[in-house]
Amino acid sequence: MMEDVVDAYLAHRFRWRPVDATFMGAPGHDDRLPPVGPDLIAAERDENAALATRVAAAEGLHPHDRSVLLSDLEVERANLSARPRQHNPAWYTGEAAFGLISLLLPQSEPWRREAIGARIAAIPAFLQAGAAELAGRAVPAGWVARARAEAAALADFLRSDIALHPGFHAGWRCAAAATAFDSFVAALDGLPDADPACGAAHLAFLFKTQHMLDITPDEAVEAAHAAFARNTDELVAMARAIDPETPWQDQIAALSQIGPKTPDAVLDHYRALDAAARDAAEDAGLVTPERAYGLDYRVFPDWAAKLAGATYFLFYRSPPGLIPGQGSVYWVARPGADLSAHSTAMVKTIHAVHHGSIGHHTQNAAARRVPSRLGRIAGTDCAMGIAFQGALTLIEGWACHVEDLLIEAEGFYTPAEVLLLKSFERRNAASVLVDVNLHSGRWSQAEAARFYAEEAGFAPARVQAEVVRNSMFPASRATYWLGVEGIRALRRRWQGSTADFHDRLISFGHVPLSLVADEMTRAGQLRA
Repeated sequence: MMEDVVDAYLAHRFRWRPVDATFMGAPGHDDRLPPVGPDLIAAERDENAALATRVAAAEGLHPHDRSVLLSDLEVERANLSARPRQHNPAWYTGEAAFGLISLLLPQSEPWRREAIGARIAAIPAFLQAGAAELAGRAVPAGWVARARAEAAALADFLRSDIALHPGFHAGWRCAAAATAFDSFVAALDGLPDADPACGAAHLAFLFKTQHMLDITPDEAVEAAHAAFARNTDELVAMARAIDPETPWQDQIAALSQIGPKTPDAVLDHYRALDAAARDAAEDAGLVTPERAYGLDYRVFPDWAAKLAGATYFLFYRSPPGLIPGQGSVYWVARPGADLSAHSTAMVKTIHAVHHGSIGHHTQNAAARRVPSRLGRIAGTDCAMGIAFQGALTLIEGWACHVEDLLIEAEGFYTPAEVLLLKSFERRNAASVLVDVNLHSGRWSQAEAARFYAEEAGFAPARVQAEVVRNSMFPASRATYWLGVEGIRALRRRWQGSTADFHDRLISFGHVPLSLVADEMTRAGQLRA
């Protein structure tokens, strides 16, 4: 029964979202894109409800799988009624783009030209059906802008750089697919604008049901507002202790000039800092880093160099949980004359720690060994985000937490790098404020953008994309800060060693943090 129910869920998931199957490593779906058409939203919702009834009655199901399945099905059912993904033009461009890209990544070697060709051939009908679904519908302008940018990038890719891929086949119908992206962009002209806010009630539902949080959105705003103010004061005091004459913003900006001196040194720089992070964490008794599962730092391949900047093409992507193989690839932006993007501080904190070494990479490797079948794959990076958003409190909470954790490894960070980390903490608190205030209707998109640019200090080029991300995925951006706070709270109550706490924390795989807290409580590992 246990296998039957999980398998039934995955069959349901992959029938409606076959690109997810490719990213997770499930066979049999690589030639398809999602079905779209009249009455299909209602049909998926009905199938979802029937499956939820079956899951609720199942015996012998792993408790985490039961919780995650019931949560995911309920949330998806609500979204299909109130905010169906099929009404977002960026969903169509994302699925079409990554339906193809997923088959071009190294995890898909050897290249299956027939499957790639089938996905390319499916793009025109998929985008045409999407345009019909969107016709005359009010859509948030930010979502339209993202879809336009992605479609333009894919049309250009299909007309040019796809030929640089080592598996390229001249028989693929690239020209027709490129034209289909052009036509889809044209179909977006004139769509009325819409408010992207999901509303206070739906936001509260996502906090409770999807993320299994015991805090309300309003309580989260109150706590994050206090943290934002406190972090601001801390940044001022920390900067004064380092250099009384230089504001914290300038001290952080100066870090961009410290790093490799030549483009040829960049890859070795990433690899050395990754190794240093693992060693520092282990030597300080903070966590057991993953060493057996490989992580290969490579410069973005020629075929993806332009495409990466315009799409959700991640530097580090969770390896397919159903066929994890022996390691994963970490893409490094192609070094140019300006090497500031590869500064020691950014490589150390974001690439080597947050994503590589003890961050997502160690967590993903640990997840592949857990008893919960969904706990192994819930953190899979799909076309527009992770497969099960409810796991974000642990997944992103962990990666942000370990950035700060290495402050406890004496000598790993410089004082200025610790200042940078404090700015990251402040930024995550700011994202809670935007997430909740935007979706509760208290802030407009313009107000959210102003706050990010003028108060939170986000780079101007990043502000609009961040607001659009907030608007498309309500509650998700808040989980970074809430996840870190939750992990810190558990650590304060933990009764064993630091390394044992962190190893135990990620031993449950990709699940909501609250399920981990319940397990630790039942095991008597937490102080009251």
